[in-house]
Amino acid sequence: MKTRAITGLFFLIVMLASLLTGHYPFGAFYLLLALFCQYEFYGLIKKAGYFPNIYTGMFNGAFIYTVFALLAFHRTSPAAMFLIPVPLSFIFILELYKKTSTPFQNIAFTFLGLVFTIMPFTFFHAMAYMGTEFNFHIPLGFFVMLWSNDTGAYLTGRAFGRMKLFERHSPKKTVEGFVGGVLISGLAGYILSIYYPELHWSQWITMAVLISCFGTLGDLVESMFKRSINVKDSGGILPGHGGVLDRFDGLLIAAPIVYSYLYFVTN
Repeated sequence: MKTRAITGLFFLIVMLASLLTGHYPFGAFYLLLALFCQYEFYGLIKKAGYFPNIYTGMFNGAFIYTVFALLAFHRTSPAAMFLIPVPLSFIFILELYKKTSTPFQNIAFTFLGLVFTIMPFTFFHAMAYMGTEFNFHIPLGFFVMLWSNDTGAYLTGRAFGRMKLFERHSPKKTVEGFVGGVLISGLAGYILSIYYPELHWSQWITMAVLISCFGTLGDLVESMFKRSINVKDSGGILPGHGGVLDRFDGLLIAAPIVYSYLYFVTN
């Protein structure tokens, strides 16, 4: 428990520093997190018996994230997106030189790593640029509500949990815990609206509901992957917490949904 607390506190400080020190540290830090998640996800796929092109996939992940990050703070032309298929083509080309009987699966799983881990982080990064300039309020609020949901769900489920939410993939999650998580996250959203009024309180609370619902689904999806290969953690880089993918699985489905919601309500 002590190791878990120390790791969590250190990681929290680093995350807050990346948010508060400007767009370059912010972009670089979440690129690293995205690549760690991608690497761990490919590790899970290898344990399932397939062989994604890990390093070509990660190079493409870094390239795609960087292109969208530069677009977000207006450092490149939208035409740069037309460069993305160039490195992607090497995923197919390099498969020619691998002695494997599963090229379809290897290529498909390499692309799945990009879609499941890299793209959600590009959406999360873009939340800091919903206005004309970098603003850390929405990304910070996203994590506050995500963590509030996790904490609320854990405490409520432990105290009142009876009905299983999705026992096949996560036996400990309960309906009561899920409802408690949504309520605590909604309360956090309302408090955030007081300090960060660029979004209306109803928009913050809507974000909280979306984060709670789709963050829980992200957690369940990762649990599904891990249970299919009898693995508890995606990695061990965070002592007491498992892997980076284990800590950010809630972001993977929630971030694209929340960004899409904000895009339409702020435009």
